[in-house]
Amino acid sequence: MTWLAIDTATARASVAAGTSAADAVEETLDGARQHARALIPMVERVLARRGAALGDVEGIIVADGPGSFTGLRVSAAFAKALVDARGLALRTAPSLLARAAAADASAAGAGGLATAALLATADALRGDRYAGAWRFPAGRVETLLAPRVIRADALADLAAGLGARLVGDEPASARWLLELMRRDGGTTRVDHVQSWEPVYGRPAEAQAKWEREHGHGLPDPAGAAG
Repeated sequence: MTWLAIDTATARASVAAGTSAADAVEETLDGARQHARALIPMVERVLARRGAALGDVEGIIVADGPGSFTGLRVSAAFAKALVDARGLALRTAPSLLARAAAADASAAGAGGLATAALLATADALRGDRYAGAWRFPAGRVETLLAPRVIRADALADLAAGLGARLVGDEPASARWLLELMRRDGGTTRVDHVQSWEPVYGRPAEAQAKWEREHGHGLPDPAGAAG
């Protein structure tokens, strides 16, 4: 069994193929403007390195945000096309959750307390941060704070209130999406694939600029219901 994992929520694109973090074949690429042209070749290379073909892939797991509007659109469009063409399963997980899982594993490997609460964050621009908090008891994921936008200067108080250790801008690593599939509560199955949209976290910069200039919301923005 092989699953594809894709994380393009940040300036680093990461693609992995496998069943867990331990057995995954992974490739990364830095540079947000390269995601669209590079994603398919990256998928082809990780499958080749694993000795697999598209016909061997059972499903796709995608980091569904929050994060870069363009990056998330790239992975969502690719996943939808492949699911539609191949009849594959699709699962999602927050990109921040994958980073928290990696930090949890690192703490456990270093003799830390693997069940400690972790607050993962990423740059949301305009002086804000994306933030989400989780705990990782054996075989499970407990959500303490679903991903959201907060002010950067509120992070320390938020971490203290949750009793959580702060995880900074860890680089994206799609292998941890595969690992989350092995834990209860780690991923979400997408049943209605064509109507699914990533969780952008906030409007795209182009949309925000348009709304500032026009003084009202953009009609029917991407990701809106209907």
